[in-house]
Amino acid sequence: MTEESWSKFMDSLEKNEEYHRRYHAAVANPVRRKILSLIAKGLNKSEIMDELKLSEQQLDYHLRLLEHGFCIKRDGDSFKLTKEGEIVHYLVKEKSKF
Repeated sequence: MTEESWSKFMDSLEKNEEYHRRYHAAVANPVRRKILSLIAKGLNKSEIMDELKLSEQQLDYHLRLLEHGFCIKRDGDSFKLTKEGEIVHYLVKEKSKF
C-alpha cells in the first residue's frame, strides 16, 4: 500500500469525509490501539504478535487497516507512527492514568 497524506484529502468535503472515515475505522478497534502503543514502544512485528497472541496473518490485517487509516507508515520491515497514530497513542496513554 502506498503512503498517503492528509493533503490528498483536504481539497473537498467528500475527500475529507473519506479521510476521517478511514482514520476512525482504524482506531475504533482496541487491538489496533494496543498495536499503536506497542509500535510507539519500539516493538517489532514478532514482539507484537507475542505480546497480543496474534498470528502473523491477524497482525498483518490490523497493520493494513492502521496504514490505510493514516496511523502508521512502513519503514522497511518496521513501522512508525504518523502524527495521527501518535495522537491515538497519547490519548490511550492519558486515559490509562485515570
